[in-house]
Amino acid sequence: MARLAQEKLKSVNGHARTNGGAHNSATEKVGTAAADAKTDHHRWRLLDEEGRQTWHYLESEDEIKEWPQSIADRHHLGLPLDLPTLAHPSTPLASARNAVDYFSNFQLPPGNWACEYGGPLFLLPGLVITWYVTETPIPEYIAIEIKRYLFARQHPEDGGWGLHIEAESSVFGTGMNYVVMRILGASEEDSRMIKARNTLHELGGAVNGPHWSKFWLSVLGVMEWSAVNPVPPELWLLPDWVPIAPWRWWVHMRQVFLPVSYIYSRRFSYPLNSLTRQLREELYTQSYDSINFASHRNSISYRDNYYPKSLLLTGVNWAISNVWNPYLRTNTIAKRAEAWTYDLIRREDENTDYANLGPVSAVMNLLVCYLHDGPDSYSVQRHRERMHDFLWMKHEGMLMNGTNGVQVWDTAFLIQAVVEAGLAEDPKWRPMLTKALEFLDDQQIREDCKDQDTCYRQRRKGAWAFSTKAQGYTVSDCTSEALKSVILLQSVPGYSKLVSEERIQDAIDTLLTMQNASGGFATYEPIRGSSYLELLNAAEVFGRIMVEYDYPECTTAVVTALSLFSGHNPEYRNVDISRTKRAAVDYIRRAQYPDGSWYGSWGICFTYAGMFALESLASVGETYANSPRVAKACEFLVSKQKDDGGWGESYKSCETGVYVQHENSQVVQTCWALLGLMEADFPRRDVIERGIRLVMGRQKPEGGWEQEAIEGVFNKSCMISYPNYKYIFPIKALGMFANRYDNPEIL
Repeated sequence: MARLAQEKLKSVNGHARTNGGAHNSATEKVGTAAADAKTDHHRWRLLDEEGRQTWHYLESEDEIKEWPQSIADRHHLGLPLDLPTLAHPSTPLASARNAVDYFSNFQLPPGNWACEYGGPLFLLPGLVITWYVTETPIPEYIAIEIKRYLFARQHPEDGGWGLHIEAESSVFGTGMNYVVMRILGASEEDSRMIKARNTLHELGGAVNGPHWSKFWLSVLGVMEWSAVNPVPPELWLLPDWVPIAPWRWWVHMRQVFLPVSYIYSRRFSYPLNSLTRQLREELYTQSYDSINFASHRNSISYRDNYYPKSLLLTGVNWAISNVWNPYLRTNTIAKRAEAWTYDLIRREDENTDYANLGPVSAVMNLLVCYLHDGPDSYSVQRHRERMHDFLWMKHEGMLMNGTNGVQVWDTAFLIQAVVEAGLAEDPKWRPMLTKALEFLDDQQIREDCKDQDTCYRQRRKGAWAFSTKAQGYTVSDCTSEALKSVILLQSVPGYSKLVSEERIQDAIDTLLTMQNASGGFATYEPIRGSSYLELLNAAEVFGRIMVEYDYPECTTAVVTALSLFSGHNPEYRNVDISRTKRAAVDYIRRAQYPDGSWYGSWGICFTYAGMFALESLASVGETYANSPRVAKACEFLVSKQKDDGGWGESYKSCETGVYVQHENSQVVQTCWALLGLMEADFPRRDVIERGIRLVMGRQKPEGGWEQEAIEGVFNKSCMISYPNYKYIFPIKALGMFANRYDNPEIL
């Protein structure tokens, strides 16, 4: 399978000819496909090579015989599974067993679980535009399925696209995805495209897009660079002590800013052709030649302007555009800045084997390598191969994931859920859990980055990443949850101690480097810059993007990991661990809102953070009975319970900072609330049992649950999917209830 997959990837990503022949050939082929074409979903296969997940389309009967479709493939593609109907569960533990039975079918050979990590609608445009301008062949089966996905995700009323799949239409989403559809062969006369174009025009056209959309349209050659607010690479030449130096920024911001600033400095635009000439007319409300693009640097639709530019940033942009760039920026300074930014990009590529931090920076790094190293370089070839790590195939079509997967994160949580349910010693689940443990063993990062300090990277020896060790970025909560899973499972009789004590201690050592002065924990590294840097937030569509912040979720993960480790090994760095935990729990207490809630930044929203915060407080002995703050938190959650016994919180909570009820109860959020209440020893069993009854009542006969509303969030305004949560958290909540209340009959 791996050999066949590699051969297919090489055939797709062979060096493109610089004369555009490969690109034009692919585009013509795509353009002949019917508007509603669909590939044969029985020909798609998911390959998992040590956690690296790539989808492959088999075009010959011999390939199909050599590589049969798995049950996991069919599950992700929405094809019939033909699984048996399980015995109707009357107790929570029976329900949890059925869920594990169902979910175990989708474990992949390395031991992890896969899923889409979709939701954002601004990812595919960067990829498709980069493919286009680097003249990378786009296989017809990929083009067909991307179009299917985007048509499926059009707004049902106005035909546009938003920032994410549940958002209202915006210039960013509509303009960029309209361009994608046209590149992939959709006709401008298609009624759905006309509807999207009308919505774009009603919002003022592409000149009203945010900074990122103007950047990509300028790269494509359908907007002038004068419309793009400046992104000077010279900022990377600032000494480290300067308060605004980029190394102080949040890691995603600086990894995106690096290639953007290089490309901006080069002012690269793809040469005009018949398609881009047409797009110049389709994207605007007036003729292209009549537009004063420089006057639109700060134009933005109200639908896109989530985080308006500060007056300070507007002034800085004016000074750079009108003083620095035309009069003070010498060629020597420009070349030096470009050389240093490229060098940092090269180091990022090498440290991640071209997997990169995420898909936004990955496609930009591909373009930088194309410009700097040339179309036939190894860096371009390897980047083209790595693009497939971000693509995900499902019943609606092909999307782009928010990272190269959630492999470590979901696998760690699944182990904890099964252990919590008391099923780890069951011989039936030992092979599944052993494989999961083997995966975490394999995915622990064993060494620090090459040139760590030069790359401004955090220590990572002993850590786990969100997805894979190849991606290789330390994350505080991913390391903590994986460490907890390893310790828990290796403590169960019969499981091998695959992760040695020395490696466990390496993880602890890394976690202890990540605490902020506040006592809280951020994501990838401690806070390096002031929140005043948000005054320089140029993204417009995202909030809290410039620097790291304390998060109750991350802090809880670390606190509970340190608590579990102290029970496992009470002697190792016990003074440091006690001091770290005290400061972390103090932060959790201070972060609580007056109404008893906590704001969540990685899941929706107050429900998600409440679950974590109550777990951390419980780990130091604070419960409903002895802690007023815990009692207040429980009362907040109970006040949000719906009439059907469940909980449902809208993603609007993340945007507004105020709890907003979803119109329907959600299984995942119900489980989050239940877990928080049970961790707090909330005394009213009837409240909890009503929620358990809702979760059990929605379980399907084969053991799973339907996908409901989107679960995750980042940067306050963009939602993202965690579809495995609908299995993992019910297993944990049902198991915890069964163990605490003697597993009563519920249904």
